[in-house]
Amino acid sequence: MSQTKIKNKINNKHLPVLLNEVLEGLNPKKGESYLDLTAGYGGHAKAVLDITKSRAILVDRDINAINDLNNLFSGERNIEIRHQDFLQACRDIAEEQVKFDLILADLGVSSPHLDNANRGFSINQDGPLDMRMDESIDLTAEKVVNTYSVTDLERILKEYGEEPKAKQMAKLIIDSRPLRTTHELAEVAKKVWRGFSKTHPATRLFQAIRIEVNDELGQLKEALPIMVKLLKPGGRIAIITFHSLEDRIVKQYLQDKSGDRYDADLSLLNKRPILASDSELAFNPRSRSAKLRVAQAKIKTKEGQG
Repeated sequence: MSQTKIKNKINNKHLPVLLNEVLEGLNPKKGESYLDLTAGYGGHAKAVLDITKSRAILVDRDINAINDLNNLFSGERNIEIRHQDFLQACRDIAEEQVKFDLILADLGVSSPHLDNANRGFSINQDGPLDMRMDESIDLTAEKVVNTYSVTDLERILKEYGEEPKAKQMAKLIIDSRPLRTTHELAEVAKKVWRGFSKTHPATRLFQAIRIEVNDELGQLKEALPIMVKLLKPGGRIAIITFHSLEDRIVKQYLQDKSGDRYDADLSLLNKRPILASDSELAFNPRSRSAKLRVAQAKIKTKEGQG
């Protein structure tokens, strides 16, 4: 199916990135079970379930996405929708001893998060300093920038934003308190990075604070081993990342669990990350940073070989 047809067919609220590539990698077949750990507004799930027409669990931590998923899949008895973060969902499903043929995790921030100024994710729209994917949690971006010590701010800017001027930016945040809006926070970055740049000077700052608020990397590291255990023999897992920190974690874990060793659990279905095509970038420029990695669970023999 062409990208143009996909664009017209899916929920226009959020264009699912790398949809053709996800379908090719997961290679869904009728009757296969599906777990979508970041189902969002249902673009990937709809495309997969149109093929499998089978049991599925769709997970998201954002109540707005859950409401959309309930509307999109209303009346579908085989589809269970859970309002959870993907780590807690993985833990619960593992306890339930349920396994799947297909698993998808599309990490990062969705377009509705960025487009809604009130959610506080956007650099270009002024709004409250929030950045919570799950609006029921206590920690917000405002609490981070107004209560963290200069040492902690410098740490998260270095670790989560890979910000070269982390020390200078952390000190300026402290000196600029209180900060209440995304515009005010972005102005801090502009003062540190003066002059023209293709990338907004607050990009790394916003990424670092968003990751801290939502514990994105911590959840990913803890969830990956559980995700693999949730695969049936021969099952496929696809993971989409949007920045180097996520991709590094996913790449390293999948490599560590794959190979020709007798104890390897996975086979990599793509050694290099799959990127968005030029045709997708033309109508969905936010997909430019997306990277897809796909692996398959080995079918173990009695001797333990894959």
